[in-house]
Amino acid sequence: MTWALALHGGAGAIAERTYKAEEAHMMGLIEQGAAMLARGESALDVVTAMAEALEASGLHVAGKGSAPNAAGFVELDASIMDGSNRDAGAVAGLRGFLSPVRAARAVMEKTHHVLLVGEGAAAFSAEQGLARVDDPKSYYIAAESGLPGAGTIGAVALDTSGRLAAATSTGGLHGKMPGRVGDTPIIGAGCWADERAAVSCTGLGEYFMRVNAAADVSARIRYAHQTLEQAAGGVIEDVRRFGGYGGLIAVDAHGNVATPFASQGMKRGWATSAGAREVKTF
Repeated sequence: MTWALALHGGAGAIAERTYKAEEAHMMGLIEQGAAMLARGESALDVVTAMAEALEASGLHVAGKGSAPNAAGFVELDASIMDGSNRDAGAVAGLRGFLSPVRAARAVMEKTHHVLLVGEGAAAFSAEQGLARVDDPKSYYIAAESGLPGAGTIGAVALDTSGRLAAATSTGGLHGKMPGRVGDTPIIGAGCWADERAAVSCTGLGEYFMRVNAAADVSARIRYAHQTLEQAAGGVIEDVRRFGGYGGLIAVDAHGNVATPFASQGMKRGWATSAGAREVKTF
């Protein structure tokens, strides 16, 4: 049975750095996620598990690796989408919870809404019993050092039942204005899944919102009859053309994978039922 998985740890990697720890961690997750899909677990559960682990690693600008905004607070954004029915959930400006992607999934499954923000998102997360960050100053690695890692995280998957799902999570730009929200929690911009493709984006979010990047991959497949590679590459070219940078990961209903980017690098990995297993930064 056909399945596919792709992960990213953010665009904007620095050429002078090595990313051995990030790549080793991602390869371990790729193997774990591949095993989950091979035994028939749902794409939605797999992308949730992958995103939660990437958040907890402290190796990326998401979850534990997040940096403070200009007021000194860590504000987190995340989204998730089930391509089988287009259910979606998201949180923005969330403070004090371990896994924003878990909060986003709770919004999808426990409310009639798609996006909760700020204090409302925090109150809902508390009602759902989601795990909290007890001491933000000591928990967030980038907040402690003042130096962010490299990027948003995301996961996309096709399961053996033909269902697609996507998840994206970020701590946003280091030193951003309080209340700033990028593309990550915006369904269609930073995250999308339907019957054709699942997409997770990373980069300078304002540009991904301006081109509706994630949903446009599927639209190009549907209306322009492009391949996944053509569609994903065309979206990133739009981002670059308007002056932005970044990349995306995508899988389609046939198990194809695309990982285009317009930046110095993008931490990414993928696995397919055809036997592919790869992790790259540059």
